[in-house]
Amino acid sequence: MIRVVVVDDEPMVCAHLRTILGSADDIEVVGQAQDGAEAVEAVVRHKPRVVLMDLRMPGVDGLTAIERIAKLPEPPAVVALTTFDADTYVIRALRAGAAGFLVKSTPPEDLIGLVRVAADGHTVLSPEAAQRLVAMSADGRRRGDDARRKTEGLTERETDVLACLGEGLSNADIAARLHLAEATVKSYVSRMLVKLDCANRTQAGLLAHEAGLVKR
Repeated sequence: MIRVVVVDDEPMVCAHLRTILGSADDIEVVGQAQDGAEAVEAVVRHKPRVVLMDLRMPGVDGLTAIERIAKLPEPPAVVALTTFDADTYVIRALRAGAAGFLVKSTPPEDLIGLVRVAADGHTVLSPEAAQRLVAMSADGRRRGDDARRKTEGLTERETDVLACLGEGLSNADIAARLHLAEATVKSYVSRMLVKLDCANRTQAGLLAHEAGLVKR
């Protein structure tokens, strides 16, 4: 079962998410919270694989909660929830360690599938959304220079894999494209996350966009 915690300061939103996710045989909502402090407590208590996290909440907000959760041992995948499909606040959440983001208007059938994607350790972020978010960043030019410097130390094959992460591809898709074993791709990704000081695939994918490795 995929254990999920939902976090939103509006009880109706939490109830809606519980109803949608509860309709899936392989997903169980094990807890909910109404602010960031409660969210961290719920993660420690229930040990979910996925957290759906509202970003704007009174008290401890979602961004602070994501930062705290990312520092826990074996943290879950945190997916930021927003009412906007391109939001500068989301950029901060992704850089803090979120695995991706979803707009609250996401269709129910898509929400279930994306929770499964997050549980498998993959990016919940379309390349188009990543491009929009990077373009919105006020310090985009400086970040682009920093990203290119970071990626200079990668091998050619590592750079290819990183570009694929920027496209949101899974390990299996990357293996097929680059004619590599899936285990080899997994090894490349793990090594690159350390080299690039990225917390997860989503951060690495954003870095690929910032460095100009992803074709527009």
